[in-house]
Order: sequence, then C-alpha cells, then structure tokens
Amino acid sequence: MDTTGWVLITGGSTGIGRELASLAAADGRDVILVARHAGRLEQAAAEIRGDHGVRVVVLPMDLAEPGTPERLHAETGERGLEVDFLINNAGFGMSRRFADVPLAVQRKMIGLNLAALADLCHLYLPGMLERGRGRILNVGSGAGYVPGLGFTTYASTKAFVLHLTEGLAGEVAGTGVTVSVLCPGPVNTPFLGTAGIEGFSGIRRLALADPGPVARAGYRGALKGKVVINPGFFPRLVPLVPRLLPRFVVRWLGKQVGRQMARRAA
Repeated sequence: MDTTGWVLITGGSTGIGRELASLAAADGRDVILVARHAGRLEQAAAEIRGDHGVRVVVLPMDLAEPGTPERLHAETGERGLEVDFLINNAGFGMSRRFADVPLAVQRKMIGLNLAALADLCHLYLPGMLERGRGRILNVGSGAGYVPGLGFTTYASTKAFVLHLTEGLAGEVAGTGVTVSVLCPGPVNTPFLGTAGIEGFSGIRRLALADPGPVARAGYRGALKGKVVINPGFFPRLVPLVPRLLPRFVVRWLGKQVGRQMARRAA
C-alpha cells in the first residue's frame, strides 16, 4: 500500500475517529490527530505510537471556531506535513427540539458539522489534485437521509455532508483523488452523551453499532474509492426510505423516531 503523506483525522481522540486513526496507523500511515481536548489527544497518540510505531502529530484545536480550519491548514503546511488522506470526523448533535437548543449551540453545530468540514475539503483538495492522488472521507450519518424531530439541525448538517460529498466525488472523478462519505446509524460513542441520549433499548438497541466495525467499513470503503458507505444492515435500509416512500410518509417516520429521542430542555 502507498503510505506517502499523512492522514489527518478531526475528532481523532475518541469514538469513530480514534478507530480510524488506529486503522490508518496499522497500515503504516503517519497520523495527525485534531480535537479540542489536548489530554485525550495525547493519550490516543501515545497508544497509537506504542501499538504501531508510526509518527503521530497532535494538534489541539476547536474547529467550530471561525478561522480554525485555515489555521490548521497553515500549521500542517508550515510543518511540512503533506496530507493525502483527510478524514472529517469531528461533529456533534443535540437531542432537543429546535426551539429549545440555544442559538449559540445551533451555530456551533453548524460551524463544526458543516462549515469546518467544507472548509477543510476546500483547503486540502487543491494540493491533492495537484499531486494527482488523495482521499477524503467525510463522516456523515443516516440522519442525513430523513428529517427527525429533535435532531433537525444535526440531520440538516448531515444532509449537506452527503450532498457535498457526492458532488465533489463527481467533480474529481478521474483525477486520482476520491471523496467518500460514511453514513452510519447510531454508534456507541461519546456522541450519544453529548447529544443528550440517555440510552437505547429494544429495537433501538439492535440498531446501535460499535465504532470499530463502522470505522473499518468507512476506511476500507474510502480506500476503494466508494462514494457512499452505509455500514451495517439498518444503515443500508435507511437510504431506501426517501426513495421508495412519499415525502409526507418520510416526514412522519422521522417524527416517530425523533419523538422517542428528543427531550425538552429543562
């Protein structure tokens, strides 16, 4: 496998991002980890170095803050870290009705899930195209297919990620660069706690995936140049909903699912 260049992973300290970092390192790829919490990043970096013997660079940054993607791009450039695999994993959701989520949180969610991801694609893609090689893996969500009560903003940002990825994949076809999107269902990661989801039971427990298999599906799919990656049985069914059912039924289903998960702010 060609291991030229670095793999940059946002949200790389925990969950799917941490698993993706280990997969890249296991392939002998040097890794750049980006997230807000320096301590978690350093711990993840130490584990990856110990397990795989690759170089790991830690860059603690809050990508939701305006200008941070440009600062990250400049930092990797100044250090001579040639990124040929960009993994946009950082993101969060909030399981509350739209009107109950503080405006500052809404803006932060849009800034991280949507704006920062698009910025990083725009900043790193030209170098990949110039070199004639590179991969981008955007971590989306099954929520991007169906609007859901209590996850209105989050689902909207992930719909953007899906459409952006498919558009970019068409634009770069034949250049040696590929763009992919990973669209999992609910995954057992710290995301659930941040989103305010207290637990899963019954049929919802069956749909809850472990981050390891989800990350492997995304990583392998990206290496193959697959555009849309739906890991697992339930995530493969979700894209069929808006294709086969009338829009009003799609909205009704989203409402039923969201009703179980959304909670009103105290």
